[in-house]
Amino acid sequence: MAKHAKTKAKRSPKRRETRSARKTRSAKTSHASSARRHTRKASTGRRWSQRVTERSDALDLDRGVFKLKDPKRVAASLKRSAERSKRRKSAPYRSAMSMLTFYVNRAGKTLPAGQKKVLQRAKDELRHRFGRD
Repeated sequence: MAKHAKTKAKRSPKRRETRSARKTRSAKTSHASSARRHTRKASTGRRWSQRVTERSDALDLDRGVFKLKDPKRVAASLKRSAERSKRRKSAPYRSAMSMLTFYVNRAGKTLPAGQKKVLQRAKDELRHRFGRD
């Protein structure tokens, strides 16, 4: 028994976590804290796709380009924006088509069927204008 007591004496005393420290630690990782963080993130990142469309580094789009009713005008505007942009990272055709596809995909169910048809035709027109048909 004396041997056992010596062994205990040689160990360095462990710091015990106090009850209040445990409560603080558990409060930081609790569900309420997690929900609060999630809510904050949701409010700041809610319309990230809208920000991309409005302030994209890839293209300087004309205002209301995706609301135009004529696919030829949509394609012409996207082509002009893609060719003028100095900030895009890929070829003009790829940037223009990516932005158009991005808009159609992100609008999803909220995009009226008529406008979706216009934008799908604009893709074909964009291919034609870039000689990719």
